[in-house]
Amino acid sequence: MKNVFYLPEDSRWSYILKYAKQDDIAVKIDTALHDIEKKNKALAGALTDNYFSRLDLEVSKLAALLDEINNIQTINSQHEDVVGRVYEYFLGKFALAEGKGKGEFYTPKSIVNLIAEMIEPYKGKIYDPCCGSGGMFVQSMKFVDSHKGNRKDVSIYGQEQTTTTYKLAKMNLAIRGIAANLGAAARDTFTKDQHPDLKADFIMANPPFNQKAWRADNELVNDPRWDGFETPSTGNANYGWILHMVSKLSENGVAGFILANGALSGDGTEKAIRKALLEKHLVEAIAVLPMRMFYTTDISVTLWILNRNKKAHTVPHGDLTRHYRNREQEVLFLDLRKIGEPFEKKYVQLSEQHIKDIANTFHTRQETRATDEYQNIPEYCYSATLEEIRAKDYSLVPSKYIEFINRDENIDFDEKMTQLQSGFAELLKAEDQSKQELLNVFKELGYAIEL
Repeated sequence: MKNVFYLPEDSRWSYILKYAKQDDIAVKIDTALHDIEKKNKALAGALTDNYFSRLDLEVSKLAALLDEINNIQTINSQHEDVVGRVYEYFLGKFALAEGKGKGEFYTPKSIVNLIAEMIEPYKGKIYDPCCGSGGMFVQSMKFVDSHKGNRKDVSIYGQEQTTTTYKLAKMNLAIRGIAANLGAAARDTFTKDQHPDLKADFIMANPPFNQKAWRADNELVNDPRWDGFETPSTGNANYGWILHMVSKLSENGVAGFILANGALSGDGTEKAIRKALLEKHLVEAIAVLPMRMFYTTDISVTLWILNRNKKAHTVPHGDLTRHYRNREQEVLFLDLRKIGEPFEKKYVQLSEQHIKDIANTFHTRQETRATDEYQNIPEYCYSATLEEIRAKDYSLVPSKYIEFINRDENIDFDEKMTQLQSGFAELLKAEDQSKQELLNVFKELGYAIEL
């Protein structure tokens, strides 16, 4: 009974269409949304704001919109999540159109897919401390489905600060039948943590990049989330987000999240926290993503994988079973900047094959395998020892560890310069010839130029 999504009669599509041409159709739509929220607790706080009444749209235009939507064939297969896919499509299009203005609520689908395939959120509690429109949760469920898992084995927890985005997340999950605890309302994760006692098995997140003034100087100084670490500085929330997520991880918890590249290095408090993370064996992998993947920024960003348990152990995953080896003294670095395919003209995304290959590299290195052993690959991946990282002053910049191929090192300098000399001479001869021809033209016209 609790898992049934109930629509009162006056909230059903057939009812709305029946009265689509009436003057009070906007009121009827708002009333329908209000009743849907009232009957379904999962949507509490998501729909009741009288949006269509306040929009003051002409009845003829609203009626035409309803007719257009009614002509869309949404039921092609009873096994296909058409409504969910349409919602996801419009979220992506809206984020794309808004760009740097409002795109923060949406993490590009291929990045979410990559995180899911790497951390494998198969069973347990999944948490996103800045859940946006809920895309991380949707992809987690898709991962469970694709590996023949049971959705009942997964519990979802999240929090979002922006009220409008909080509503988007609630609707995104509700139309897919995904139950989630997103807190009582939209709240700031740092100052109003709505899941203070949560220990999550998986964390997936895309925190705001380089968030400034996220706490006052005397605020959250002795917060238990920083236990064992220095208090993150007030000027940048990157390490505040990292430590918040570390505090939420269960004994075997794994986190995959996106941060700006600046968090990979730096001195002071950030370096101290980064050193502690490494010495506590929490960092599993660091991957630099291609540029132009996000709608909000053109810069390349970093995917972090943190793991509470890097010791040897075995974990069953439905149709998967991972036999992990001990990796406490290692960190995997991945450079994915040359990987990707064009998307929406000026953007880049990872294809399904790219995601499969990257995830395979990640898991191959983690596991004990009789065949298909992990190997470092120049300009792609390198498994660095903790000793190597100490020698690099605890920097997590992948280019400091991954081998770079100098394609100029085998070039004969004298031979190359001779070729350039010959080509340059021909270029100068052609320039002299063109100049002379131009002077002759002016002379023939009676306007000789003296040089």
